[in-house]
Amino acid sequence: MTYSEKTTTTKRITKHEKELLQNKTNQESLAAAIGTLENISANYCRGNRTSKGRIHELLLLLKHHDPKISLSIRAANAISILDSMSQDKRIESHIRTMLWQVVSNLEGIRE
Repeated sequence: MTYSEKTTTTKRITKHEKELLQNKTNQESLAAAIGTLENISANYCRGNRTSKGRIHELLLLLKHHDPKISLSIRAANAISILDSMSQDKRIESHIRTMLWQVVSNLEGIRE
């Protein structure tokens, strides 16, 4: 089979299939970010009420399903909050690293 025959026999992905694939990727990234934030909230924010409150605020923002606000906008807002949280000098380095991991997950969300 020649190269031209291989390219004609491969399945072409339609626009709808691309959107479904992107949506699945977005949902996986969102689930990973929420899971990490829940882990931080449950295990690491015992003595710091401010951090626990801000993480709870982030979880509400990311879990909220308002059709007026797209997932990419919610992710961008969460990244902004996480960036300001990671600048806090009172946060331990391993928690800061986990926050950066959440930012990395959220940066992959596109619409």
